[in-house]
Amino acid sequence: MSGRDITVIITSFRSGEKIKDCLNSIDKEIKVLLIENSNDSNIKKNIEKEFSNVECILTGANFGYGKSNNIGLKKTTTKYALILNPDTTLHPTAIENFINATKKITEFAIMGPYIQEEKNKEDKNYLNNLKPIQVFNVKGFAMFLNLSEFKDIGFFDENFFFYFEEIDLCKRLINNGKKIYLVPDIIIHHEGAASHDKSIKKEMELSRNWHWMWSTFNYHRKYKGFFISFIIILPKLSSAIIKVVIYSLIFNKEKRKIYYQRLSGLINAMLGKNSWYRPKV
Repeated sequence: MSGRDITVIITSFRSGEKIKDCLNSIDKEIKVLLIENSNDSNIKKNIEKEFSNVECILTGANFGYGKSNNIGLKKTTTKYALILNPDTTLHPTAIENFINATKKITEFAIMGPYIQEEKNKEDKNYLNNLKPIQVFNVKGFAMFLNLSEFKDIGFFDENFFFYFEEIDLCKRLINNGKKIYLVPDIIIHHEGAASHDKSIKKEMELSRNWHWMWSTFNYHRKYKGFFISFIIILPKLSSAIIKVVIYSLIFNKEKRKIYYQRLSGLINAMLGKNSWYRPKV
């Protein structure tokens, strides 16, 4: 096995220079599918000109994490796929260590890095003392998929636009007897909350808050039903109502908007509406 047996899939939405940092960290012999959630032909032109191993696919609209990754996964012909967020960078040994891990752990659906490392803060002695462990889920910023394990299960549930996509996928895998591992010597740097251009930061924050509440309720409803989900979400519902009132009274417009978004997302979920909110950019 080599890097040619892996396809990297990255979902982006106007990620600016961050995506170039990510692409520069990937070995040029590895095929990369960049799913850009826009119709910006300049992004496609510039990326494909600078990175010969990258195919940039313009979706024409913002499809979100799950549906966009599904587009890439359905186009993938290699045995393995590595899903990355655009604000990640690979440690130079990451791909090699993924390959080595497949030789030791032959039966798996997903592998992920054991810890989320900050740049220049690697404790290699600590990492060497850890062994791969079987877990119930991994974080969505870096997921190494053994695609043969997904034939009967499918990939991401496209009803989730933002949040819980990877948790839902992992739960379905576990429910079907599949195995998920965290591997300690795989290091992938993740900046976090930096996948988008700074010019749209405020709108993305509103979008995140709406979808956090919508996805939280719908994930629990999918597996536990409406009544249990309502009990689980009730403290968040009460908090959102109280904070909308408080921030309205003290004229804090920015905070009021955030908690109004949370309240709106939750109410839409409880009413059974689809995840319709999209960033206004």
